[in-house]
Amino acid sequence: MPAPARRYLVSVLVGPEAVRQAREAVAERFGEVGVAPGSAFADTVLLVVSELVVNVLRHAPQSPVADVGISVGEGQLVISVADAEPRLPDLEPGAMGAGLLMVAELAAEYDGDVRAEPAVGHGGKVVLVRFRVPS
Repeated sequence: MPAPARRYLVSVLVGPEAVRQAREAVAERFGEVGVAPGSAFADTVLLVVSELVVNVLRHAPQSPVADVGISVGEGQLVISVADAEPRLPDLEPGAMGAGLLMVAELAAEYDGDVRAEPAVGHGGKVVLVRFRVPS
């Protein structure tokens, strides 16, 4: 029987400390979700968190908080970042900005992907980045 999925969520205030707080919150959960701290995979996950939170700072400054999630189950790890901006990013090849393009490339290195969808419970959006957890 597969292990149950685990999900952790932290809300960080949108502002100068948001990226650091989001990275620290995610890194604190690495042991619980089976990610080796200091590994190339951990570094990739933290880089993705940084880029997604920077995108909130750039494109959703009216958001009071960014909800940053990390979930793991069935060999996959998903990072999610939700904000109050309802406009979804264009994830078509050639339309993404440099940051999201980098995120998509990093996810692809771990057989993952990037998607965006309307947030549940409020008028914003959530960007999700899925990775296959290396064995």
